Amino acid sequence: MQSIQGLQTQYRVVRAGAGRAVQKGNTVTVHATGTVKETQKKFWSTKDPGQQPFQYQAGVGGVIKGWDQGCLGMQENEVRQIVIPAAEGYGAGGFPAWGIPAGATLDFEIEILKIN
Repeated sequence: MQSIQGLQTQYRVVRAGAGRAVQKGNTVTVHATGTVKETQKKFWSTKDPGQQPFQYQAGVGGVIKGWDQGCLGMQENEVRQIVIPAAEGYGAGGFPAWGIPAGATLDFEIEILKIN
């Protein structure tokens, strides 16, 4: 796992990408699958039936901190495993509506589909 300066979030490149890289302010479209590391329970996936790729603006705090910072620098078609501690995820409160308990570590696999 590789560290991100100033954060506890870590990542591993599963598949290298090419071309443009995600920068602050880009609109990014991704496939993402999230699991609670402690229980291995999947809480969300854009690849599940009826789901669609997720779009967000990078580096501006529109998503949890570990995701926001963990995707910066990713290239189109790159896949990363990003492990996000609670402090940089949903924190002490968790996200009960999604089955994320208080203090949970999140394990995401994120694939960059498009960068605008």
